Amino acid sequence: MSFLISDSDKFVTTIEVVPPAGNDPRVLLDKLAGIARLDFDGFSVATNPVAKPRMSAMVFCHLLRQKTGKPAILHLTVRDHNALGLQAELWGAKALGIDTLIAITGDPSAARQQEGGTAVKDLNVFELITLGNDAGLTTGAVLDFRPERNGLKNEIRRLEKKVTAGCRFIVTQPVYDETTAQTLADSCAHLAVPKIMGILPLLSFKHACFLHDKVDGIAVPETLRREMETSDDPLHTGTVQAKNMLETAKKYFSGVCIMPPFERFEILTDIL
Repeated sequence: MSFLISDSDKFVTTIEVVPPAGNDPRVLLDKLAGIARLDFDGFSVATNPVAKPRMSAMVFCHLLRQKTGKPAILHLTVRDHNALGLQAELWGAKALGIDTLIAITGDPSAARQQEGGTAVKDLNVFELITLGNDAGLTTGAVLDFRPERNGLKNEIRRLEKKVTAGCRFIVTQPVYDETTAQTLADSCAHLAVPKIMGILPLLSFKHACFLHDKVDGIAVPETLRREMETSDDPLHTGTVQAKNMLETAKKYFSGVCIMPPFERFEILTDIL
């Protein structure tokens, strides 16, 4: 049974983790074991974000559960596998006791393409959602509301297709203000699945500007960027803001996915 099962009234808190680059997971696993006592329900494990190679997300989900006792959501992209490989991954995940999946298209990367990497995309994300459900996994999807191009209306149409394909829950990109949180919640209120809000804590003014200017799908309000710039303790300001967004999420969403940047898991103590 999934810890994100759709008929649960419990507010769900997950922590997003990026697996290590390389074949030694021990340092990262030790860090995550150190926060396992905190009040959250499980991990959410990214797969090759920004198209850079990382340890297998499925393997790391399994190692995380062994190390911490907490379950992990597997991210799986259509970018990295053909149809045969996707089916194999899904059956393998189920055999390892991984019961929850987020189906993702996968980040494009011009740099990886220059180095010879290619996007497979045998299936589209809608077909992967159906395949995940057929394999017995609770399968979710991402709402990337594209604030940099006012793309919410189009993304809601894509979400409707994802739910039709069998999507059982939705996770948003990071949100930084209550107005956006309410807008997102209202826009997908007609979709009868749990909605999980993304929270990416800010570490500094430079970090806030980078996310706003360089990362598609993330918009940090100008007032918050100015607050980070003038703060005597930007890390504290970012942590407080993330904690406030957690309280905001409880008004509008079924849960949160907190995404500590650069393995700064120690900030979760204050946020949670």
